[in-house]
Amino acid sequence: MTGQASTSRLGLLQAFLACSIWGVMPIYFKLLESVAPLEVVAHRIIWSVPLLLIILYFRKNLSGLRTAWAQPKIRGPLMGTALLITINWLVYVWAIQEDHILAASLGYFISPLISVFLAKIFLKETLSRNQWIAVGIAAIGVSILAMEAWQTLWISLALAGSWGLYGLVRKIADVGPIVGLTMETSYLFLPFLLFIGWITFGNTAPTTTTHLGDKLTIDMLLLGGAMVTATPLMLFAAAVKKMKLGTIGLTQYIAPTLQFLIGTLVYRESLTTSHIICFILIWISLAIFSADAIFGNARKKAAAT
Repeated sequence: MTGQASTSRLGLLQAFLACSIWGVMPIYFKLLESVAPLEVVAHRIIWSVPLLLIILYFRKNLSGLRTAWAQPKIRGPLMGTALLITINWLVYVWAIQEDHILAASLGYFISPLISVFLAKIFLKETLSRNQWIAVGIAAIGVSILAMEAWQTLWISLALAGSWGLYGLVRKIADVGPIVGLTMETSYLFLPFLLFIGWITFGNTAPTTTTHLGDKLTIDMLLLGGAMVTATPLMLFAAAVKKMKLGTIGLTQYIAPTLQFLIGTLVYRESLTTSHIICFILIWISLAIFSADAIFGNARKKAAAT
């Protein structure tokens, strides 16, 4: 019993660290404001491929990657998720650089609810009465925000929608998180490598932004994007194996909460009345959703014993 508690605590620490890294990412990408968002995403993808291959080598799981590549039912869906993750990362980096951190955090607050709704539509999963209430409250919050901050609402919806669809397709494709991300970034590796080569060495390279080789600090940050991508993913994947599903569900709100605090307290983004009402309704919605998931799992376990 003591061993189980120790394992659970380690899992909680790993999940907390993973979500904290995701939460403070706005600070990292703010340091790359001089680099165009598409270039940031391109470097993030390019340098992730060798790093992920090294990780799989030391975890003795290159065979798992080969097995996944050999299965059309995995290769096909992951081509779609590669596109979705590119859209998600690109919108996110652009939002951070353009001082829309609050809009980005809202997107990740509502993404779990979008995921539940998509699962209802495409996987025919049933929603409980409380889950429908949670979705309805969140919809009201988003509607209120749309009346005053409609110019940036698309950011939240694009992030929530792309991440929700990404999770849906990855649920269908039976592949581990590290192997899956390696395949996704591999699909994108050559196109983005050619793009970076053209931007960096071409005669038509824009002079209004910073490129690889222009400044050592920027170079290190661009290369470090791979580590920023892989580290929280590995920590969270390890935590999932050690923790209860309900607890894992609650930890996913750490990242957008930190983003919200960074946007308001560090970068002083304006918090309007509609923002406050929307976030309060979203938090109420998430509280209902999380409580329903935790007590629902408890009831299922009680019924099974």
